[in-house]
Formats: sequence, structure tokens, C-alpha cells
Amino acid sequence: MGAFWGDHVDHESSLEIFAQARKSVTACSAHSLAEVYAVMTALAVRPQISPDQVLLFVDQIRDKTTIVALDDGEYVSAIRDASELAVVGGRIYDFLLLAAARKIDPKNIYTWNVKHFRDLAPDWEKRVRTPKQV
Repeated sequence: MGAFWGDHVDHESSLEIFAQARKSVTACSAHSLAEVYAVMTALAVRPQISPDQVLLFVDQIRDKTTIVALDDGEYVSAIRDASELAVVGGRIYDFLLLAAARKIDPKNIYTWNVKHFRDLAPDWEKRVRTPKQV
């Protein structure tokens, strides 16, 4: 979201990392497309960002990244793993993002939610970073 909303506190560094994205080396969870849509269309800004405008952002993400999706078995398996680890509430969504990431074993994971991701994937602590930590 930070890459697309000019008033986001970390817009510049988010946009910079997104500008470097290439399908051959950059991936995005399919779930993140829905998150971008949900957050961007619900921002309390005037003028409000229209669904059509947000769809253009989603298309840009698709054009610049490889989309990684969990199939139904992977989804349920990830939820089972989360249950065994006592992951509760909204943290399941970060857990699912990490499950998608594990399918491709990325070099880096960029997020503004570093603490939650590192807590959920301590084995990937050094991979999880903000766009400012490039």
C-alpha cells in the first residue's frame, strides 16, 4: 500500500523498492492483492480512492511480480500449522503470507510489519526487513 499512496509515511522507500520489482526476481502473495484492495478502498482520505483506481494498482503488482497462491491443501495445512503454534486472531493472515513465501524460499521479505513476521518465522529473521533496509 505504501508504494501507491503518496501520503503514506513510508511512501518513498516503498515506491523505490516496488520500482525495482521484476517478475523474474520478485513475488507477491495472492492474498496481498486483496489486502491492497481492501485497505486502499477503505482509506479515510478525500477524495476517496476509487475501486477502479485500486484495480490499476493491483494490475501493476501483477505486471511486476510473480503471484504466489496457496492451493486448498496448502491453505488448510498452513492453518493447521498456525493452530499448533497457537497463532491467533489476525496474525493468521501474516502466517498465510509466510506460507506462500515458503513455497518460493525468497532471499528477502519486505514488510512494515517486521516484528510479527519475525515472531512467526524466527528462522527467517534476517530475511524479513523493511524497504528502508535494502
